[in-house]
Amino acid sequence: MSVTGIGGVFFRAEDPSALKAWYHKYLGLSFDFKAPWVQEAGQTLFMPFSKGTDHFPADKQFMINFRVTDLDGLLAKLREAGIGITTNPDWDTPKTGRFAHIHDPEGNRIELWEPPAE
Repeated sequence: MSVTGIGGVFFRAEDPSALKAWYHKYLGLSFDFKAPWVQEAGQTLFMPFSKGTDHFPADKQFMINFRVTDLDGLLAKLREAGIGITTNPDWDTPKTGRFAHIHDPEGNRIELWEPPAE
């Protein structure tokens, strides 16, 4: 028996409806069980971090990393909407790709990752 992929990511929210609308509007995710979001094939890491990590806020138990194809275009759209973005040139390497962090309206950190060109 083997795992073949992530079937879903589930977490608590103060206002699930508003959060779904935000993820749909800014990241294009679908929350319709009849037409679910289908991700493209690609790398997915399932990685526990040390309890003391500073990679995401200490009061949060998770961080979602989304693969993207046009990081610059997405960041421009998010900036235009007034969404704060954190980047750091030290995060980006030809081997690992490019990264940016944003937060959803409930303070969950989201990592946006553009993998390196193959």
